[in-house]
Amino acid sequence: MNFLILTHVHHVKKGGNYYAYGPYVREMNIWTKFFTSVTILAPLSEDRELNPIEIAYEHENIRFVPVQEINLTTWRGRVQTLGSLPGTLAKILQAMRSTDHIHLRCPGNMGLAGAVLQYFFPSKAKTAKYAGNWDPESDQPYTYKLQQRLVSNPTFAKNMSVLVYGKWPNQSQNIVPFFTFSYSQNESQEDHREALQRENKLYRPQLQLLFVGALVPGKNPLMAAEVARLLKLQEVNFKLTFCGEGDQMEPLRQFVKENSLEEEVELCGNLDSERLKNKYKQSHFLIFLSESEGWPKVVAESMYFGCLPITTPVSCVPFMLANGERGDLVDKDPGKVVERINHYLTNPEDFFRKSRNSKEWSKAFTKESFELEIKKLIKNV
Repeated sequence: MNFLILTHVHHVKKGGNYYAYGPYVREMNIWTKFFTSVTILAPLSEDRELNPIEIAYEHENIRFVPVQEINLTTWRGRVQTLGSLPGTLAKILQAMRSTDHIHLRCPGNMGLAGAVLQYFFPSKAKTAKYAGNWDPESDQPYTYKLQQRLVSNPTFAKNMSVLVYGKWPNQSQNIVPFFTFSYSQNESQEDHREALQRENKLYRPQLQLLFVGALVPGKNPLMAAEVARLLKLQEVNFKLTFCGEGDQMEPLRQFVKENSLEEEVELCGNLDSERLKNKYKQSHFLIFLSESEGWPKVVAESMYFGCLPITTPVSCVPFMLANGERGDLVDKDPGKVVERINHYLTNPEDFFRKSRNSKEWSKAFTKESFELEIKKLIKNV
């Protein structure tokens, strides 16, 4: 059986292998286990170096159909898209016609095109993974809302199961509340020595804070840096580590310099999974003040290692944190983050309790449980 993946995620071809964003590929490597061949229809580059967070697909029988990126955000992108779109749509239709299972990655422009064109294949098995915020009350771009309406309409999207993060009221019968995994059940969360080291550092000598994610406006890295500025004013001994890259790197560097935070703030760039795992283990708090998310993987990862998230209540995050029993929900206000940190410094037993809660909860969302749910889903489609 052939499995068609339709996605806007950029891929790189190196040495005969196909690479893309690590968390996405780790998930797709589980989906593809259940098929004899895989077709990937996505933008492709062959002339750039790999990023540390990009990994390879593991399937041995992959056919890649490269397409031009659908970019409507700039005039140049619109002109290029106008010229390439007919060819892209033709490739999508041909790929859908010759596959057994259509899989859409939403939201995104390729997902939108797929959500429309899948209508012409009502008997094909289909799944759509909506990796954004499914909350019906959330503020979303029009194209995102349109994708939600198309894939959640069982009459239009026949034979399709739609995987969404969280449980929301008044949903159609093809909506499946889902999750994504962080680590394998065999992955050691932390040993007793590591747990003691972190607990001792809550008292002294240094509090460890962590930001993980793209350094883009929607993730508010400068707001996390403001937390550092406020903590320094209070003479708290701490270290805030940023793991990620993006267009906010230079403004972030400037902020650090202007506020003399060179000793307190570390900018690591992108890290591979092992180095990032060590950061989680060493840190007390994840500072995550994002504007919009689906299932924020970094929140789940930090919880797996007992690094307590202090986060905005976007999408299904309140469910993940049990409304404050496994972390803290705050407004996009650095002062509120500092208040919660100060609370734990004076009430460390609360930190230890919630840290243990977060690690225990995370055990239910492992690679093995994810694979089992995908297997059930594919059999039922």
